[in-house]
Amino acid sequence: MSKNLHLLFNHKLTPEQENDAIKTLQVTDFIYLNDELQKIWSNVPSNEPDLKNYLNEIINHIKENVTKDDVVLIQGDFGATYMMVDLVRSLDGKAVYATTKRSVVEVMDGDKVNKQSVFRHEIFREYKTL
Repeated sequence: MSKNLHLLFNHKLTPEQENDAIKTLQVTDFIYLNDELQKIWSNVPSNEPDLKNYLNEIINHIKENVTKDDVVLIQGDFGATYMMVDLVRSLDGKAVYATTKRSVVEVMDGDKVNKQSVFRHEIFREYKTL
């Protein structure tokens, strides 16, 4: 039986994230949003007081495509993320987010020091309630 990882996420998974998802979440398929839905998810307006209408196409997509055993990686605008986590839970899906570890690399460039932050995937963590 296949188990999907649906992605409500602003970029592509790294190979490390894909391998971790296969290993720890036992997923077999990665389902990205189509271009139209990705544009909606990646451009949530900051001046819109109620996001339900704005997210309606994504809400319908989730309702039509996420099954009980599926996992949904949800990261983005806080309000939109909260709504989608709530929706996925109501469908008996599993909502997760990716955690990262940041390290800072300092590189000498003559008399200057350039700092570069490097983010590495750590784990997928399930959204939990108290």
